[in-house]
Amino acid sequence: MSAGPFRVLPGEPFPAGASVGSGGVNFAVFSRRATAMALVLYADATAHEPLQVIDLDPVHNRTFFFWHVHVEGARPGLWYAWRVDGPHDTQYSGSRHDPKRELLDPWARTVTDALWNRADASRHGSTAPGMRARVTNHEPYDWEGDKPLDHRLEDSVIYELHVGGFTRHPSARVDAPGTFRAIVEKIPYLQSLGITDVELMPVMAFDTQDVPPATAALGHVNFWGYSPYAFFAPHPPYCATDDGRREFRDMVKALHRAGIGIILDVVFNHTAEGGEDGPVINFKGFGNEIFYHLDPDDRRRYRNFSGCGNTVNCNHPLVARYIVQCLEHWVREMHVDGFRFDLASVLARGEDGQPMYHAPVLWNIEFSEVLTHTRLIAEAWDAGGLYQVGDFPGFRWAEWNGRYRDVVRRFVRGDGGLVGEVASRISGNSDLYAGSGRLPINSVNLITCHDGFTLHDLVSYDRRHNEANGEGNRDGNAENFSWNCGVEGQTDDPAVLALRRRQARNHLALLLLSQGPPLLLAGDEVLRTQRGNNNAYCQDNEISWFDWSLVERNADFLRFVREMIRLRRRHRALRRRRFLTGTPGSGEGGLPDVCWYGETGGSPDWLGPSARFLAFTLSGREPREPALHAILNMGTGERTVTLPAIEGTTWRRAVDTALPAPADIAPPEQQERVHGATYRVAPRTVVVLEAWPD
Repeated sequence: MSAGPFRVLPGEPFPAGASVGSGGVNFAVFSRRATAMALVLYADATAHEPLQVIDLDPVHNRTFFFWHVHVEGARPGLWYAWRVDGPHDTQYSGSRHDPKRELLDPWARTVTDALWNRADASRHGSTAPGMRARVTNHEPYDWEGDKPLDHRLEDSVIYELHVGGFTRHPSARVDAPGTFRAIVEKIPYLQSLGITDVELMPVMAFDTQDVPPATAALGHVNFWGYSPYAFFAPHPPYCATDDGRREFRDMVKALHRAGIGIILDVVFNHTAEGGEDGPVINFKGFGNEIFYHLDPDDRRRYRNFSGCGNTVNCNHPLVARYIVQCLEHWVREMHVDGFRFDLASVLARGEDGQPMYHAPVLWNIEFSEVLTHTRLIAEAWDAGGLYQVGDFPGFRWAEWNGRYRDVVRRFVRGDGGLVGEVASRISGNSDLYAGSGRLPINSVNLITCHDGFTLHDLVSYDRRHNEANGEGNRDGNAENFSWNCGVEGQTDDPAVLALRRRQARNHLALLLLSQGPPLLLAGDEVLRTQRGNNNAYCQDNEISWFDWSLVERNADFLRFVREMIRLRRRHRALRRRRFLTGTPGSGEGGLPDVCWYGETGGSPDWLGPSARFLAFTLSGREPREPALHAILNMGTGERTVTLPAIEGTTWRRAVDTALPAPADIAPPEQQERVHGATYRVAPRTVVVLEAWPD
């Protein structure tokens, strides 16, 4: 061990990472094939010369495959990295040990990339500075009685937002744009919208430099954050100070006080280290052959089920334990309410890359006592062709429902022959979930999300326009099931603009009338545009930022969204935990819980290839809850529709997406009575009526 200011003791193998004690700091890390290990200490994040290099003794500082050392007198604030020596046999064993590289602690709670240069670090034999971890004090945080909220999924309205993009626009007028602190300033807006949970795009530390060379040459960065390297640490740029853990906790506590839960979008399917030509940050250097899926015929190559260069070997025992510990950390120490798992089907692949229905990591997550009341939401597919919507392993897991998204988009744009499947999607997806004993809450319904068009662009563009990304407009989905309403992109035509607004209202009305928790994309409520870019992963600019001036400019549309959320909240019938049956007496007052109708009042044209019309009545679930009648006319012609009669009640109009604001939606005290037994429904329109006592 080299000379320096600190004396050392053998230390303990657990817990992994840097643990502060009364007499110093215990450092521990895993590396199965390492033959030598050194801990490198730095006085600060950008120091070029180490404060001390501590060479670990393989006899006294190793317990099985854990290396450990106790540094007496070390304190929080000290920065550190590891150097690992051992076999470098990429072709046969897959080991990538290199004592010249400094590696980031995979269990680090606070990290920096101040000296990081991805291009330099990716060169073979590079000795470029790596990322560093900081020793973090685990002193108690005053949660003031805060606990995760445990919202019922059927009552949830989830709002997906990007921490940086939500407040970085100058119009946000916040003290620390693009940070956790700035989110706190926007809580009154979130409350007024009526959402129950925010789903934060990745906030675990990620490599902003991980973009293709042509994209980097344009000055773009990895903005979305799907390139993680430190799963226990908050992303440094989202922190206004050097105490990011406190800032994150302050945000959580403030959101919880406002009744808003926090769901984290987590990326355990791949890391920022990329494939064979990617940099070595940590996992490759400690245990490449353990942490990643390698090609069995040539272990220099990485299996790429993620589409991002590498794939995490999630069901190796060590990796599975690492993932579960990480999730438990964010719940226990940071009080988050749930997780959305990016490309979650990767977690269902065994060590041989084949799908496993009883994948250990998924079931260990489901059975974790710490995660008992935690939301678990899967993006139930991966880039390797595995698609598990309706069949994701486990029972607690909800799923982003891609089938719901595509069917509703096609129906609203006017595709025929979808009535039967539309009914299945908006009534809870029983065809996907009932057979396996699951429930409508297993489907998270969405029309838009970060990946694809915004709502404004969904009704304004037929084609993607991703030229600004520097990839020749080849990136992003080519098929979006969108419709530009007759003109591609920007227009001043008032008729086209009015139709686009109606179509946007139709999309959101259907989403909020559907059984199963809805997910809204931040900015859709004010018709934010990305100018036709459906893959804005690298656009840290006004293409991606939330323009807060739209709150006033599109106040009429914002009002529509708020009132639709309130309508959903006052109708327990729209928030069922069990599937609809349609049987007499299954609803309030002896009525069926649901009745379906076609254009003439009889049965819908379930299989008609040109059918674009569907109506349904939901009876109340609670005393004095009015029945609700929805009419969906996505055809190009007006329809005069016969309304069902419910004794002792009169229909009043709550929603008509064809009407100009503010008549498009009305709270109960402002609703107009429907006179007569019919209602004229305009083309491409959603109508919602409520049955109030005479």
